[in-house]
Amino acid sequence: MRTAWLKVSYVAAVVVLLAGVAASSRIAAGGQGMGGQQAAPASSPPPDAASVARGEYLVTAMGCHDCHTPWKMGASGPEPDMALALSGHPSDMTLPPPPQPSGPWVGSVTATFTGWAGPWGVSHAANLTPDPETGLGQWTEQQFVQTIRTGRRQGRGREILPPMPWPAFRNLNDADLKAMFAYLRTIKPIRNKVPEPVIASPAD
Repeated sequence: MRTAWLKVSYVAAVVVLLAGVAASSRIAAGGQGMGGQQAAPASSPPPDAASVARGEYLVTAMGCHDCHTPWKMGASGPEPDMALALSGHPSDMTLPPPPQPSGPWVGSVTATFTGWAGPWGVSHAANLTPDPETGLGQWTEQQFVQTIRTGRRQGRGREILPPMPWPAFRNLNDADLKAMFAYLRTIKPIRNKVPEPVIASPAD
């Protein structure tokens, strides 16, 4: 290798070096490659079939559809609307202020089972589909795992509110959480911007 490099002329070496510096400067300045186009981000490898199957089993068995899929009235009563599977609280569902709790009752829930009110305030089930703007499409596997582990959005944001049972789900091992995320990457993306929660004021 050293002998081969010594055969390269001084001028050619300088040209190669300057070309590399120029390309690095363009990428550092704007993340652009040849022709001024934005460099495409590296795509994630597709999840393997076994992980996806395991994730589907866990998502189904752990009741994720109970809150994250809006419910509708079917022929036999309330049922999850699988056309909107795991898309969270409907963005077009405007909620009035929740009723005041009375007697032993401390909370209330919408007919879709996606909106909840209680001492913490008002929370809405998140969009778990891979929609890039309103769902988990821009999330990484690590952010998903850390959300469940810490009870904070993407592991560092706001706290995850009730009724999300993350204190129980955090006991899942990494392989199971990664399998769930792998499955969620494969379902139909649904554009649905879930409202932000309403945090209750601290009690006096």
